[in-house]
Amino acid sequence: MDLGADAWQTFRRITLPMISTSLVAGALLAFALSFDEVIVTTFTAGAQNTLPLWIFGAIRLGQRLPEVNVVVLFVMALTFLPVLLAYRLTNQAGPMVK
Repeated sequence: MDLGADAWQTFRRITLPMISTSLVAGALLAFALSFDEVIVTTFTAGAQNTLPLWIFGAIRLGQRLPEVNVVVLFVMALTFLPVLLAYRLTNQAGPMVK
């Protein structure tokens, strides 16, 4: 802001690139921990069948393994895409990051 930029330009060009990797890491950690808490989900879900409970039940019964494999593949792809995006965005910053 010393060089004449307003608050939005400063946030967009300086602050956001500096905290972007932390935001992505926090989101991915929260996403991964939501799947890790099957026991808590069992007690708090009530009558709803959430995705972790569905995966757990389908694996336990063993009757729908091809469906579980496809769902898990999509979940892994949805997890991998933000990691790849964050990697590309942080490498485009150039010599300022290094």
